[in-house]
Amino acid sequence: MAGADVRGTVAEGYEPVRDAFVRNLTERGETGAAVAVQRDGRPVVDLWAGTTDPEHPHTAPEWTQDTVVMLRSATKGLTAAVPHLLHQRGQLDLDAPVGHYWPEFKAAGKERVLVRHLLSHRAGLPALDTPLTPEQASDGATAPAALARQAPAWQPGTAHGYHPHTYGWLLAEVIRRATGRTAARFLAREIAEPLGLDLWLGLPDAARHRAARLAPVPAPEAARGGDLRIRPKRSLAEAYGDPESLTNRAFSAITPPPDENAPDYRAAGHPAAGGFGTARSLARFYSALLGRLPDAPRLFTPATLTQARSQESYGPDRVLVVTTRFGLGYMLHGPASPMLSAGSFGHPGRGGSLAFADPESGAAFAYTTNGMRKSVTSDPRAQALVRAVRECL
Repeated sequence: MAGADVRGTVAEGYEPVRDAFVRNLTERGETGAAVAVQRDGRPVVDLWAGTTDPEHPHTAPEWTQDTVVMLRSATKGLTAAVPHLLHQRGQLDLDAPVGHYWPEFKAAGKERVLVRHLLSHRAGLPALDTPLTPEQASDGATAPAALARQAPAWQPGTAHGYHPHTYGWLLAEVIRRATGRTAARFLAREIAEPLGLDLWLGLPDAARHRAARLAPVPAPEAARGGDLRIRPKRSLAEAYGDPESLTNRAFSAITPPPDENAPDYRAAGHPAAGGFGTARSLARFYSALLGRLPDAPRLFTPATLTQARSQESYGPDRVLVVTTRFGLGYMLHGPASPMLSAGSFGHPGRGGSLAFADPESGAAFAYTTNGMRKSVTSDPRAQALVRAVRECL
């Protein structure tokens, strides 16, 4: 996008982030996006630019400071906060068997699956034996029932593999069984509304006019090859292209692929990938996890913050086929998803988005985009911004 018209503000000393954002638009094929950075709860970067519809850039409205977009798997960081807060309040034991809250789940050898296994991608349930239609995936009942019947792909707790879709269905059902509330309702009432955040599991009707449309966009030659910086013997592309692989089956748990711009799908609020929000609100959310907001109470106690970002899974990922690091619900800084430092925790979204917190620097970062790339964990556009933030810090 030549001659990008970037709007927003940067604090003194953070100009390199604006420069990187401009280059994303002019050199890296960015279509519509926003980036926000907070330091100790204070906004230091708040930028946006581009179109709300990559397929119709000349007729669609421009991206504004209030544009929201589907976050894909960056949603997982929002959903993960719910069980941590419930644990903090004594309403959920992360070391309890899932079957304690969800008796039907004990079937097929899953009696010893713990709640923490769901959060750390160690449950052995990354794929469904029979994929769901988009309608079944959205009804709130079919997916949990299928997972309750299913046997794990490996002995739970002994290995890890990214659960792209099932992560959300599993956690949401545990939350519902433990509290009688949906994850979406808890997020809205206990987190988003008190903090004044434009963040939702499922796009509300009142915000539909503000939502950007997603579309696949090609990566310019100079930006290709930026995903997953470890080159395993078998590439992710090869694994994804094999219909019998665990990788392909995990990402194809919803078949045929849903239309992510369809109103019904947007409203469904898939707890693993169907969140909506602004970059500004995502950054404020992570600042709240750190307890750095001057105008709001902290979400996580120091003990909960340590719990969330302590390494639970590290090594070869049975789904992403590279080395990954996970805490409880959050991806951790590492070669597969570089953040700011070894202590950073958050979550990328397939296609480009990324949000995380860095306790050591007090920084919270969020990048959202509607131009979907094939990247799963490490998009070159997001990484250019992360490097610029690191330079400023």
